[in-house]
Amino acid sequence: MMTKTKASAQILKSVAAAGAVLVSVTLVQPVQAASAPEIPRIDWSFDGPTGQFDRAQLQRGFQIYQNVCSGCHGLSRLSWRNLVQPGGPEFPEEAVKELAKGWPNKIIDGPNDAGEMFEREALLSDPILGPYRNEKAARAAQNGAYPPDLSLIARARNPEFHGSVFAHGPHMLRDILTGYQAGGPNYLHALLTGYTDVPSYIREENGHLKPVGPEGAEGKTVEQCASVTHGENGKPDVCNPLADGMNYNAAFPGHQIAMPAILADGSVDYPKDANGVALVPTTVDQYARDVSAFLAWAADPHLNQRKATGWQALLFLLVTTVLLYLGKKRIWSRIDH
Repeated sequence: MMTKTKASAQILKSVAAAGAVLVSVTLVQPVQAASAPEIPRIDWSFDGPTGQFDRAQLQRGFQIYQNVCSGCHGLSRLSWRNLVQPGGPEFPEEAVKELAKGWPNKIIDGPNDAGEMFEREALLSDPILGPYRNEKAARAAQNGAYPPDLSLIARARNPEFHGSVFAHGPHMLRDILTGYQAGGPNYLHALLTGYTDVPSYIREENGHLKPVGPEGAEGKTVEQCASVTHGENGKPDVCNPLADGMNYNAAFPGHQIAMPAILADGSVDYPKDANGVALVPTTVDQYARDVSAFLAWAADPHLNQRKATGWQALLFLLVTTVLLYLGKKRIWSRIDH
């Protein structure tokens, strides 16, 4: 039977071995992992403790979703009535009813008196469905790629922090103090505007790939790589070409995405003034900002009301605190020490 001393020594050796493995994995992982692109921060109207959604921007964002995104993506966690409620796009109710009625994706309801399911037109209480009934149908129509539901996409995506370990804490503290929660919309905007040509590289004598312009370098073979895996221990770099059916995107991790560039300058008509001039620019950047703001609202439709209620609650607590303090001073001042 093993003595207590030997058992303790064996446990310490096991813990030390596990710690060594953990340290080695921690040190190796950053080298093996592909570096995620840096996503720039954007000033949004709904950012911060007092930020509110811009109704006109939400209306334009829904227009982008309707004309461009709804061909592949749904908003199943959002109901048509949300488009009418305060704090959102606030479309006229009758207009939304007609839009829901004419939406190409019908609602499956039932069973009826005969025990059968049937299709009907959407009501205000129904969700905004995408074009596909299930994931398999979506993948079959998209060559294996699955277009996700966009209801919570602004919450489900967030850019990675680029900086040292010591800067990560202050970065998080700044976001907490300023109430910054727009990482998802930042990522969506960068993704929608990140479609570019595949970068070109030339291979140096040591095997490393060096980025060059589209014109390349005289006398050297140009390789187009969606991403580059740096060789270790003197091995040459590996060029990862763009796969068939994929598109290059500078903001997407790995830079290969099945969704093509869906936005182009002037592709969607925005409201115009009396002279026929668009009230806001009809550019890819503006389209991306508007639809990203709309998807941020779709993920949090009650943000405006929640922030307004929060400030009212803080004001109530402040007044209550002052009254309690004054009452305490008045009552205890009568007691002799």
